[in-house]
Amino acid sequence: MGGTPWACTDGTTTGRNDASGFTVTHADEEEVKRRLYEDAGWEYAPPPPPVPPGFHRFSLVHEEFRASGFEDERYAGLLARPPEGCVPVDRGCFALTCERPGKTLMDAVAGTVAEIRREHGLVMNSLGVEKPQEWFDADTKNGYAAEVVAHLVLMAAHRARLLGYGRKDMARLLDAAGVE
Repeated sequence: MGGTPWACTDGTTTGRNDASGFTVTHADEEEVKRRLYEDAGWEYAPPPPPVPPGFHRFSLVHEEFRASGFEDERYAGLLARPPEGCVPVDRGCFALTCERPGKTLMDAVAGTVAEIRREHGLVMNSLGVEKPQEWFDADTKNGYAAEVVAHLVLMAAHRARLLGYGRKDMARLLDAAGVE
């Protein structure tokens, strides 16, 4: 299905399936997506309902360069006792989908990562963002852009540790970059 939905000046959204020529315009962007998926013969999964105020939805992934499956013994404790608001998910590697409290998304992620490290000895090192260079909502502190930042920080910390860099090395780099 070539093409993507686009916003119109009258407040509607229009989408087009270039393969079939099917075009739809509707006030609800999700309805446009659903109809485009239906036309293409794809299964449509509606987005989950919004999280309550003060909560954030995110995924945490334990990615490694060497293969380790979902059933790896290191994950036994997390499978049996995941953090409250998190559910283990097999993504070809171990992952958790979470809805956790926090002042910001970064607070919720940091608190969850710290809890897992403290209680299970495992450092979750990714949010599973596949194309971190793509920013969809850089104007909001708790949306996709915040997930990208958290993902990159966790990934950088993990890879720095693999290379022998420590916390002071990371903090020195952040200070040099002007992060306050």
